[in-house]
Amino acid sequence: MPSYPIHESLPEVRAALAGSRRAVLSAPPGSGKTTIVPLELLDAPWLAGQSILMLEPRRLAARASAERMAALLGEAVGGTVGYSIRFERAVSAATRVEVVTEGILTRRLQADPMLSGVGLVIFDEFHERNLHGDLALALCLDGADALRDDLRILVMSATLDTEQVSTLLGGAPVIRGEGRSHPVEIHYLSRPVDETMERGVVAGVKRALRETEGDILAFLPGVAEIRRVGHQLGAALDPAVAIAPLYGDLDHGRQLQAIRGTGGRRRVVLATAIAETSLTIEGIGAVVDSGWSRVPRFDPNNGLTRLETVRVSRAGADQRAGRAGRLGPGHCYRLWSPSTHSGLTPHRSPEILEADLAHLVLELLQWGVREPSAIRWMTPPPAGAFGQARDLLRTIGALDGRGGLTPEGGRMAALGVHPRLAAMMLRGAASGQQILATDLAALVSERDIMRRVAGEIGPVDLGLRLEHLNRWRAKEGGGGGAGVIDRAACARVDHASREWRKRVGRPAGAGSDAPRLSAGGLLAHAYPDRIAQAAGGAGTRYRLVGGRAAGLDGGDSLAGSGYLVVPDLDAGRKEGRIFLAVPILLDEILSIRAGAITHRQEVRWDPGADRVIAVDEQRLERLTLSRERLERPDPERVAEAMLSGIRIMGIDALPWNREARRWQSRLLCLREWDDAGEWPDVTDEALMDGLESWLGPWLQGVTRREQLKQLDLLAILKGMLDWRSRERMEALAPERLRVPSGSLKRIEYRSGVAPVLAVRLQEMFGCTDTPRICGGRVPLVLHLLSPAQRPVQVTQDLRGFWEKTYEEVRKELKGRYPKHYWPEDPFDASATAGVRPKKPKDRP
Repeated sequence: MPSYPIHESLPEVRAALAGSRRAVLSAPPGSGKTTIVPLELLDAPWLAGQSILMLEPRRLAARASAERMAALLGEAVGGTVGYSIRFERAVSAATRVEVVTEGILTRRLQADPMLSGVGLVIFDEFHERNLHGDLALALCLDGADALRDDLRILVMSATLDTEQVSTLLGGAPVIRGEGRSHPVEIHYLSRPVDETMERGVVAGVKRALRETEGDILAFLPGVAEIRRVGHQLGAALDPAVAIAPLYGDLDHGRQLQAIRGTGGRRRVVLATAIAETSLTIEGIGAVVDSGWSRVPRFDPNNGLTRLETVRVSRAGADQRAGRAGRLGPGHCYRLWSPSTHSGLTPHRSPEILEADLAHLVLELLQWGVREPSAIRWMTPPPAGAFGQARDLLRTIGALDGRGGLTPEGGRMAALGVHPRLAAMMLRGAASGQQILATDLAALVSERDIMRRVAGEIGPVDLGLRLEHLNRWRAKEGGGGGAGVIDRAACARVDHASREWRKRVGRPAGAGSDAPRLSAGGLLAHAYPDRIAQAAGGAGTRYRLVGGRAAGLDGGDSLAGSGYLVVPDLDAGRKEGRIFLAVPILLDEILSIRAGAITHRQEVRWDPGADRVIAVDEQRLERLTLSRERLERPDPERVAEAMLSGIRIMGIDALPWNREARRWQSRLLCLREWDDAGEWPDVTDEALMDGLESWLGPWLQGVTRREQLKQLDLLAILKGMLDWRSRERMEALAPERLRVPSGSLKRIEYRSGVAPVLAVRLQEMFGCTDTPRICGGRVPLVLHLLSPAQRPVQVTQDLRGFWEKTYEEVRKELKGRYPKHYWPEDPFDASATAGVRPKKPKDRP
């Protein structure tokens, strides 16, 4: 066994596990903890011949660490050391150390909570804080507390809040190991880059190739960036430099090529965060770090997950830099500034705070736990996401009305896949469509079998992928020529589908009663909340049942489909982007979601048409599936909708004329002058507030804006007063006043100001005092007019005008209007509505 720095910590680890049965080991990358600790504990007396289970968060790391341990023992994998990952297992009766991924450990615990024959469970790379890792640790602790007080638990990590883990493990000892990392020189940017991330990485790789020896490891957020950078480097670098991608969905052969080297050629390994783990990549002398990671963020408000590209944490950046110092002194080129580095978060946020919790809730229910507070967590699941997961499980039939697991939910949990896919596969088995259901599940969950042009989504149709998959199986060349499909991805999808088919089986009587469904119908059982309806326009915008909008590329073959099921989309901030979808018929939606569809008779105002519409609607949450016109809607609801329309249009939508406005002003003035309290408020605001009482009774049969013109608004307003009040209004605030000439002249009323009487001067002769209304309390403002109907005086003091001003006015106007009557004494003169009085008392 080669010597590693972790050997110095092994006595403490042995003692801690022997004494407290639980321990926390913190050791830096390269210390040997992943491969040495399990092997060195095999002879521990307390293990007593039992096996060790070691949890690795990633399949690539699980397989690689098992292969490395087996090589150290001089054995093949599957002997003393084996591994179990999804759809792949290499173990035997001789296996004492089994490396498993998170889902495998959870399934093992559910099948056997005592973990019979297991003496130690190791949680490696726990700092990654994956959802399934947190769940597995919580279940393992709960099972050990209740059933196995002799079960040992060891949590190992390179960067971790060890005190928090120690507290979770009941005050377990913390052992801190040393590493054997060589010094790594960090190079920062002096200023922010003025180019895209990909160009920055390309420039960083070129610089590292010039300034360093050995292979280069470049960290990028995702596969799309890896492909774009690989394309640019392929065109810019010497062909002698090999470019090797490394990410989780890459086939095993190419992963090994990236890890083990290419036989002497200098390499540039382009990797996602997968290379931050305990995985050792041979020959790395320099790291180029873009500083970004891509993480899924779940929003419980809409039940959707959005992929976000976020800054790496400081701990993650240190992990990445450490990859350059495994073999000797190295270099790390960070594509950000020192000030940016100081602002990075210390650690990555636990996935449990940002993930879809449907699988976790189902696992807890199978474990016998309904509330997360019943067991211990490193980080408890958020209440909002937990509640949303319950709602989804209830929708797909996994939960009953009381929140307990249904028999169907128990079968879903036993399949060990996401509850959505489990629901679909069970429904497919019931209708004799196992192959279609498992194919769909594999196409949704595995790497896309269709190759995509860099920067483009490509066709999203799952039906097209089903055709390509079946042609690949039939050896027909992929259905679209070379380069259209990824044959390695087809093999993975086919393998996953066959494995799931074995798990699902074929229930007795399958296919006899349950109707056969389309691909969209089956997917609707998995994604009932992802049914989408075309939202008009160019046929590229869709609305999900929860109301969220999502879009297709304009040229996609599914554009214009009436309804889609969308298993894969990025929720986006304002509008989602569809990555995978399949059409579904309305009849299937009505059948599959029958329990969630509501019938509603809707009578409402349509602002676009300026009319009341009355329809009978079938709705699925926020989607209107069908709409038929109601022939005989409730008249009261029609009137209410019409009133709503008037409120939307505003008070000016009513058929106001000059007389109605004048009557309104008279009444408002009377409210100000008379304190009897009988006068209603008829301001525009008050009229809008009280539409139901004064206007509502007059709206029978009125359904359109144009029909409002038929209303006699003045009569309706007058109807607000009883007969007595109308008589008093006429007495106190008359519409017209009889002047000395005998004419009836209109009084102009305006709220807040004195009323105005405009009258020709000759019609007021003989009147000594200003006329008053409202029982003599309110004097009028007189606009005394010339024969040309122009004001010559505005006054509330008529006597003063006759005495002081009239003579000057008489002299000025007499010459201009000589035919008109201009007496010297206005007090004794006869008023006239004509040019001259018929029997004047005075001579001009």
